[in-house]
Amino acid sequence: MADDDEKALLLRFRIGQRIHAAGNPQRTGTVRYVGPVDGHAGEWVGVDWDDGEGKHDGDVNGVRYFSARGERSASLVRAKNLSAGISLIDALCTRYRSDTTTTKEEEDEMYVHSMSNKRVQIQLVGKHKVEEKLKRLDEICSMSTAYLGVSSVGSSHEITALVPKLKELDLTGNLLSKWQDITSICKALPALEVLNLTRNSLEDDIDVAELSLLCRIRVLVLNNCGVTWEQVEKLKPSLESIEELHLMANNLQSIVPSPPPTKFVEGFDSLHLLSLEDNFIDDWDEVVKLCHLRSLEQLHLNNNNLKRIYYPANPASLDSTKIDSRCDRAFKNLKCLLLGSNQIEDLASIDSLNFFPNLLDVRLSGNPIDDPAKGGVPRFALIARLGKIKILNGSEVTSRERRESEIRYVRLVMAKMQAENLAEIEQLHPRFSELKLLHGIDDEKPATGTAGPQKMSAGLLCITLKCVGPSMGEKLPLTKKLPPNTTVGRLKALCESFFKLKGIRPRLFIQEEGSPLPQFLDDDMASLLDLGFGSEATILVDEESS
Repeated sequence: MADDDEKALLLRFRIGQRIHAAGNPQRTGTVRYVGPVDGHAGEWVGVDWDDGEGKHDGDVNGVRYFSARGERSASLVRAKNLSAGISLIDALCTRYRSDTTTTKEEEDEMYVHSMSNKRVQIQLVGKHKVEEKLKRLDEICSMSTAYLGVSSVGSSHEITALVPKLKELDLTGNLLSKWQDITSICKALPALEVLNLTRNSLEDDIDVAELSLLCRIRVLVLNNCGVTWEQVEKLKPSLESIEELHLMANNLQSIVPSPPPTKFVEGFDSLHLLSLEDNFIDDWDEVVKLCHLRSLEQLHLNNNNLKRIYYPANPASLDSTKIDSRCDRAFKNLKCLLLGSNQIEDLASIDSLNFFPNLLDVRLSGNPIDDPAKGGVPRFALIARLGKIKILNGSEVTSRERRESEIRYVRLVMAKMQAENLAEIEQLHPRFSELKLLHGIDDEKPATGTAGPQKMSAGLLCITLKCVGPSMGEKLPLTKKLPPNTTVGRLKALCESFFKLKGIRPRLFIQEEGSPLPQFLDDDMASLLDLGFGSEATILVDEESS
């Protein structure tokens, strides 16, 4: 009898099937083998686990049963320890129609101890309102069956009758793998607009004829689903209403427009947001293939391997066959470009962002160019070079910060100028002349004759010094007027004198508006003018760690 039960369980599993560990829907994997194992009785199921926590790679005692993704991501498991999942209708009923009534015995056990060690009964605020709402599933617009082991749809008619007004459905971390099931879900939920399929490993079995049921979806989340851009192209004709498409963590490296020989992605006329974060795109040429998406406002490219970016000056010249006259400018409506945690390190890439017609929001944090310690430039220099940006690295660029950053940047460039070769300056600092004229900054000229007190004071910088070192005690901030040629080393000595810092070696940081962290001033020979300091700068005085 036990053997018959085991055989019946084994019949539930096939190679390529998505499963989860019995009793743990969050531990998911893919069946890679079903059959006998040398030296062990009965039949076994070989599983390649998604979390990579197995015992081997499919090779056991020198016998290769299958090949897993990782060296230790596979296990051989008895069928009784695995689950083939449940239907969507069962998951909805389990999560939303289970008996939520608390028994008298359970209520008696719901208490906390007071400070006098007395039992104080707990009452759930709003409990009855929640119970009443869950009894009216036909009115609910948003539901989640995340990590419940959903592997099939069940009765479409029952789903429609149960949740006819459902607009948002979160299916994260389930066992769905066939697009036929996805289209069945859309058919059963006529009001559905937002569908999250994150961490469902989807097969490349797209039947274009059935995909028309996706036409109402506005937001589609396919993060970590193993989809390719070829699959996205197959989906495109059916996604007539799509406004947001999320494709994070799909190991994407290239974007392949269809049909060939098309060089640019076309269609997606309603698409406002495209997320390609956490992929392996390392060539900006691939991103340029998206430049004709006429409604695209947000492009998320954090955590890829991009090394440089540029603005395609004439995208039409790259494809002379299928250019829409309404899309004559590349990325014409792009407002937000997230490039965090890539490998961008050249200033030419930063300067190219000025050519994007409507770009206002940029993220560059996590790139070498944004890290002065790696040869990058500080926030004020980025702001000065990016003339239209209103949000940098998630922080608003206020009008005051922009003005101070641009003035400081011009002074920095002027301090480092070795020759008056304007062409060379314009090449290295494209906005220098523009900013110099905008803020009315005159060329620095050597003083002639004896400078009077009034002229001397006019050239001083107003600097605020704040002690923040733990051993310095509470000291009031000091505001001092200093010559622009004061070096960082000299300023340290002045701080020791101003604040009477005996036995303490100061470390100086400049605190900039909008910057999340102060910038360390590590070059003792650099002057305030070299660093682009303007009046009203704030210096934090910390101390060397012992």
